[in-house]
Amino acid sequence: MDLAALRQEQLQRAAHVVRQDDFDVMPPRLIGGADVGFEQGGEVTRAALVILEYPSLTLVEHRIARIATTMPYIPGFLSFREIPALQAAWQQLSQQPDLLFVDGHGISHPRRLGVAAHFGSLIDVPTIGVAKKRLCGRFADLDPTPGSRQPLMDKGEQIGWVWRSKARCNPLFVSTGHRVSLDSALHWVEACMAGYRLPEPTRWADAVASGRPAFMKWQNAR
Repeated sequence: MDLAALRQEQLQRAAHVVRQDDFDVMPPRLIGGADVGFEQGGEVTRAALVILEYPSLTLVEHRIARIATTMPYIPGFLSFREIPALQAAWQQLSQQPDLLFVDGHGISHPRRLGVAAHFGSLIDVPTIGVAKKRLCGRFADLDPTPGSRQPLMDKGEQIGWVWRSKARCNPLFVSTGHRVSLDSALHWVEACMAGYRLPEPTRWADAVASGRPAFMKWQNAR
């Protein structure tokens, strides 16, 4: 594994990430959600993609791709491990979202290329990273109230927002993936909340990927 070459590729790709708003459709008609996990002790990579109608946030399409994992887990290089399955799931979609949420980091990454920035720039769709844990950067303490936020800073640059989506829950780390500004990223995450810790696009992607009760109920009702 040539990490020096991968690091160089990250820096080159990060330089082409668009950090301003560049939407084709506004407001978006369809919002996607992506979630990646691993099965069989990491041997299989599973990517789930969902499409929700906006503003109803109704699930209209879902796809799952399972492929053999092509790379071991190496901190800071996770996107290279997750991208092949995301691409496989993306190719199955019958319609493309106008905006995509990815469960993971966008530019809030040491080399500014988390999975949301990496995948968003590959498919060239406006993309937002919504991560559950900090990868890098510092932030001031958050107020316990839902809606409280602090900038996530690294090397003198704001790379995301730390945002408390729900009381008594750990905050989310929201960042630009591609073609979405930091402020718009947070705005659209807020616009896609329905009372849970996660925004609906990534919550549904996780539900589909893991066969959670909400998804099973949705399937049985069809």
